[in-house]
Amino acid sequence: MLPTTDEKIDPRVKRTRGLILQSFENLLAEKDFGSISVQDVTDKAQINRATFYAHFQDKYTLLDYSINQMFMLEIEKRTLNVCTYSTDNLRNLILAVCDFLARLHTSCAQPHNQFESLVETTIKQQIFDLLSYWLRNSKLSTELPVTIATSAIYGLASHYSHRKKRPTLESFVDEALPLIAVNLEQFA
Repeated sequence: MLPTTDEKIDPRVKRTRGLILQSFENLLAEKDFGSISVQDVTDKAQINRATFYAHFQDKYTLLDYSINQMFMLEIEKRTLNVCTYSTDNLRNLILAVCDFLARLHTSCAQPHNQFESLVETTIKQQIFDLLSYWLRNSKLSTELPVTIATSAIYGLASHYSHRKKRPTLESFVDEALPLIAVNLEQFA
């Protein structure tokens, strides 16, 4: 099973991180990532800068942590972190990524290239890790097919989340699923 979010962390650390994360997410709904400063986060969270820096190196580390936590919660909610590869689980993963990115783009005030690039790196790593976990018992090397599937899943989800007129999520995923599954079936 993949590690879950914030296992075995002191409750005070969890509380402070939660305060920082909530303040950061509220700020992202109000203004674009580039204009958010550490001072903005500390003011909103009502903590001092030293406390912030005890938890995060900078706002980029905070963004990475925030996206990681939110996406891991999405994966845990769908129990995909305890699964093995199947077409149904792959479909649910694609649904989760598409849904997550669509909600992220809707909830952020003005996503821009730097923000999207950081989000992409974080989400792709989690998709890669999850697919690798699912295919861990394969007798064949899975690095290349997992890398291709990771890029395909993220690319499809990004395409979906940026569309002005979106088809239903389920119909979009049903159309995309065979294109990704064909590359992974032989490794399951």
